Parts: sequence; structure tokens; C-alpha cells
Amino acid sequence: MTENIEVLIHSSIRINGDKIIYADPFKIEGEPRNADMIFITHNHFDHFSVEDIERVRKEDTVFVFPKAMEGDIVALGISRENMLAVTAGQKICVGNIEAEAISAYNVGKPFHPKSDGWVGYIITVGGKRIYIAGDTDITEENKRVECDIALVPIGGKYTMNAAEAAELINIIKPQTAIPVHYGSVVGDAGSAEMAEEFKEKVGSGTRVIIKINSEGK
Repeated sequence: MTENIEVLIHSSIRINGDKIIYADPFKIEGEPRNADMIFITHNHFDHFSVEDIERVRKEDTVFVFPKAMEGDIVALGISRENMLAVTAGQKICVGNIEAEAISAYNVGKPFHPKSDGWVGYIITVGGKRIYIAGDTDITEENKRVECDIALVPIGGKYTMNAAEAAELINIIKPQTAIPVHYGSVVGDAGSAEMAEEFKEKVGSGTRVIIKINSEGK
């Protein structure tokens, strides 16, 4: 399954399979217009880019997003039948794709308060539970995540840093961990060296795959 997961840049993720699934599409090349589903974690510009959503969405693309963002999604002209607003802890099913929203927020930092209702997702594809953490620190909620593959931020200023992300991975023990949210967009959002630090600190029971190259994509 990991070969079907692309980190396009930063925290922009595409899962390729029977359905094409995007999470937080950003800086998309071309206009593929191939998204069967788009998951949005929160409304910051590097996660909710209207320009990039337009590049990947089709007429029947299904949008999954935090309930607090309903007005933003309505403004895109999405039909109500293709909108799924979720709150943390909620489970949904679209065709053969199951997903669960997991609360995503900062602890001791002001950028992503829990009260805003932002989320990450566990998306089940091909029998594998893929955790896309969103912008978050270590929380009581994500320490209880059960998944096969985890994509976690390591940038450090707005999210966990490499050591903290590795700590979370060593708690939840997925088969595979993929670091995201570093190397581009924000000048101090981490570097390729942080990905190596993350890899070194993750326990031997989890395979780390680095999908963002040294140029941030």
C-alpha cells in the first residue's frame, strides 16, 4: 500500500487505488481533475487551497472536512450530496472507503487550538488503516490511534517536531511511518535533516519511508 501513497509536497497527500484520494491538496502540478475524494484537515492556506482544490476536483468529487469549515466548502459551489462535515470521533463510509476523524490540535502552542475543531483522519483503503494526522502535537486522542501506516508532521513550529513525532510513532506502533509537513512553504517548517532525525528515533518495529526529497517535494 505504501507505494500507492504520494506526498506531493508539504502535507499534500494522494492515495492511488480504485479511488483517487487527496488530503489537503496543495501546489498541484497541472490540472489532473481526478479526485474521487478530498479530505481537508483545517483551513490554513497550506491545507485548504481553493486554487489547488479546483485543479483536482471533478463534478462528483466527495469532500470530507471539519464541520467548522462548512461555510468554506459551501462557498466552493459543492453540491450538498457531495459534502460530508465531520467532528472528531465521527466515522463515515463512502462506497468502500471508511474513515474516522481524529482531533488534531496544539498543546502549548496557539496555532491550532482544540476549540477550532480541526481533525486528522484514519482512512481505510485496501484493508489498511492510513492515519493522516493533520497539524497536531501529541494528544490523548492520537496516542490511541490504531493504524497500519501513519503520516505525521515533523516541522516543529506549528506541529510536533521530529523527536515528538517519533515519540508518537513509538506509542502507536504502526507498521510504517511517513514524515510530512517539513522542507517547504514556511521557512522554519523543518528540513530534510529533521526527516533523518525522525527516522533515527523511531523504534525498530516501524519502517520509516521518506517521501519528501531534499527540495521539499
